[in-house]
Amino acid sequence: MTASITSPPLRGGFTFKQFFVGHDRCGMKVSTDGILLGAWAPLPTTRRILDIGTGSGLLALMLAQRLSPDDAPFKIDAIDIDPDAVSQAQENCDASPWCHNLTVWLQDFLSWEPGPENKYGLVICNPPYFQHGKSYRDAQREKARDSRVLDHQVLLQRVEKLLTDEGLFSLILPVKEAEHFIDYAQRSGWMLAQRCWIQEHEGMSAKRLLLTWCLGSRSVEESRLVIRNQQGDYSREFQSLTKEFYLGH
Repeated sequence: MTASITSPPLRGGFTFKQFFVGHDRCGMKVSTDGILLGAWAPLPTTRRILDIGTGSGLLALMLAQRLSPDDAPFKIDAIDIDPDAVSQAQENCDASPWCHNLTVWLQDFLSWEPGPENKYGLVICNPPYFQHGKSYRDAQREKARDSRVLDHQVLLQRVEKLLTDEGLFSLILPVKEAEHFIDYAQRSGWMLAQRCWIQEHEGMSAKRLLLTWCLGSRSVEESRLVIRNQQGDYSREFQSLTKEFYLGH
């Protein structure tokens, strides 16, 4: 799903209400998937966040905006293995109002070690989901989207080590991939805290799932969101969720 805004974007990126995201040097562009996740993910009580595979820095910037009205300090680490993406994410973060709260790292998540005193209240990721055998236009996009690069089992194992006891893990996946992910996560001791079914158009079946996980026992909050109504316009629910970001809302 590709994001759109009502006013023309600057060259090579998207202008949101409080920041600009350049993405012309990133394997994955700004998308509705990313915007949904950044607007929907719960804010943690421990105000330290890790954005895995940050790409353009979109999720880190959205969460920084959501945390910024509160005077309490917060810190967001954004990591990626692609040097071009890291360079662009750094530019986007440096140009934002929250540059002192955001740190971009050229780092493989599999070797990321922030230290036991720096665990995260929230880990967020728009993860790879295309399976083996998929052909790609270029290697950069393959890194951004292929599950060979970041296996979901490894992802969960690593995230578990990085979260505080009350920490949360949020991500978005296509429904089919999410079903496999949910099965493995629950067998590995994770508890589903939130699940939101995403329908692209009213009357269509859900194509995506927004998921939030934790390691403690809790009831699941279930919801559903339709992006566009029968007239093809953004739904009230989608506009309400994204109104602090989209220029036209």
